[in-house]
Amino acid sequence: MVNFYRGIGIAVLSLVIFGSLIGCPKKQAETATQNIPAPNQETPAPPPSVVEPPPAAEPPPVTEKEITRAPVPVKADEELKDIFFDYDKSTIRPDAKEALDADVRWLKANAQAKVKIEGHCDERGTNEYNLALGERRAHSIKQFLVTQGISPSRISTISYGEDRPFCTDSNESCFKLNRRAHFVMTR
Repeated sequence: MVNFYRGIGIAVLSLVIFGSLIGCPKKQAETATQNIPAPNQETPAPPPSVVEPPPAAEPPPVTEKEITRAPVPVKADEELKDIFFDYDKSTIRPDAKEALDADVRWLKANAQAKVKIEGHCDERGTNEYNLALGERRAHSIKQFLVTQGISPSRISTISYGEDRPFCTDSNESCFKLNRRAHFVMTR
């Protein structure tokens, strides 16, 4: 009986060894056959290849420096002009009267328009002081508009102090751009 099991074991072992030697049949590699034309035969033209155009070049991103170099005065909503102030002042400068008169004419011609006046400051001073100064600037513009016949119900004010600068350089040419009242159209 032992010989019987030994014979079966040898047979199984032989099958395993034989199977591993033979292994799985391999796929034959696909080879492209070349059609070599016989002498004096024309070679057929290859099919036209599809050439995709290169992707369009994207414009370079705008840097913060380029944004801060925008022309002055800054126009809000392309209609109303910003009003600029002297350092630490909320009184309307004489050179701002022309811009304000143009703003009044536009507001009278567009009686349905409502605006928010944002008061802004440069970075000098404390946050609290600049918020109060920005509020005084916005209110002085509102008072001017009201005295010119614009309904106070069409005008709201807010102060951002130094929190939303137009220009971020720390020099006087930049500071003067940030001392402003800015108009925003509202509904």
